[in-house]
Amino acid sequence: MDRAMSAPVPSVGIQAEPFDTAAEIAGLSAALGGRAGAVVTFTGLCRDEGGRLTALELEHYPGMAEAEIRRVADEAMARWPLQALRVIHRHGLVRPGDGIVLVVTAASHRVAAFEAADFLMDYLKTRAPFWKREHLADGTTGGWVDATAQDEVAAGRWG
Repeated sequence: MDRAMSAPVPSVGIQAEPFDTAAEIAGLSAALGGRAGAVVTFTGLCRDEGGRLTALELEHYPGMAEAEIRRVADEAMARWPLQALRVIHRHGLVRPGDGIVLVVTAASHRVAAFEAADFLMDYLKTRAPFWKREHLADGTTGGWVDATAQDEVAAGRWG
């Protein structure tokens, strides 16, 4: 099949509600009807930072965040021969153990699916237009959280 004629469109969602990872994978896989040889998923979870955090608050500008994530998702679709791509990012208060972000990529072969998912997560950790603030176990609101130096180095490998 000619990829140009049937180029898949990435799916991007930003929501306050928890996502159902299994349902997202099943829906994407069903839509592909057996064409994919690999489906790679990554779920980023809120950590409690050793019991220090009770929640992470995520803010964004509606419309701008979706457009920017879609732009990077389109870049991933252009860089790798993907058959499908789904990104969900949460906003609002997210509690430890809850999912913050889900990336699902599907391709004929695993390397493309893994690399595209890795690329997307590096972008989401360092450049996505979200602001994260800690809510601490002592009842106070902590500072805004920046990407780490390690996250920046990882993102830099994509050029």
